[in-house]
Amino acid sequence: MNNPAKKFLDGLENERNYSPYTILNYRIDLAELDKFLKNKKADFAKVDRVLAREFLYALQKKYSRRSLARKISACRSFFRFLLREKYLNQNPFELVKTPKLERRLPNFLYEDEMNKLLENIVNPRDKAILELLYSSGIRVSEVTKLNLSDLDLEAGEIRVFGKGSKERIVLVGRFAVAAIKDYIKNERPKVKSLALFLNKRGGRLTQRSIERMIKFLSKKSGLLKKVTPHTIRHTFATHLLTRGADLRTVQELLGHTSLSTTQVYTHVTKEKLKSVYDVAHPRAKMVK
Repeated sequence: MNNPAKKFLDGLENERNYSPYTILNYRIDLAELDKFLKNKKADFAKVDRVLAREFLYALQKKYSRRSLARKISACRSFFRFLLREKYLNQNPFELVKTPKLERRLPNFLYEDEMNKLLENIVNPRDKAILELLYSSGIRVSEVTKLNLSDLDLEAGEIRVFGKGSKERIVLVGRFAVAAIKDYIKNERPKVKSLALFLNKRGGRLTQRSIERMIKFLSKKSGLLKKVTPHTIRHTFATHLLTRGADLRTVQELLGHTSLSTTQVYTHVTKEKLKSVYDVAHPRAKMVK
């Protein structure tokens, strides 16, 4: 990858604190643009609006709207950087329209499904992780970054580092606190490690390991839905709103920068209310 692209990606990592996963996606997207330009015997400096639209047309044949939107966003950000650094005098992607995305409602578990999942856990470490995810709503990436020094279990608080290394304090309920204490006392390997959750070899647990564990436990519990760590996060938010929590509070607990990101959960709770209404009210189904 050429120097401007490398400089751009380094800036995302060192100055803007983007996650390794996000940077990898940017790298893949820019490499795809680079390959397209080489086939056209062009480079980044020669990209105009016509070439940008040609690239968009080529992508439309291969990717979903969601993937396409991400790739356009990556190109737009990169060319914004080139413009700012005076490699170019215009951003050819600025006027390229991002495809309109259908709003996807988050997948979540009902309370009985969540209870069934929690009741089927035997391993203390896995129990602690699931209880923590459901109690706090934190991301799986935030779980894997947790150190012992981040815990204040007596106060029911944990310090987490979210997207862009943003620090926040999250609240943890008594079931999660009890499960974490049990794991630390009886199950956690006795090794010198800062990390809270460890694998059998004493290394920091990975996101992939947690994803596999949750997939296994959901099947064991007989759940028909696809369950991921993010499903548990969605479940946390949905249950709070269903039980009367206000949107701003849920936004803070989830660590969302924008309220609009949290608002998707209001659609979920409305759907739940509608389904309950349809079943419970004798005259509900008369309206179509």
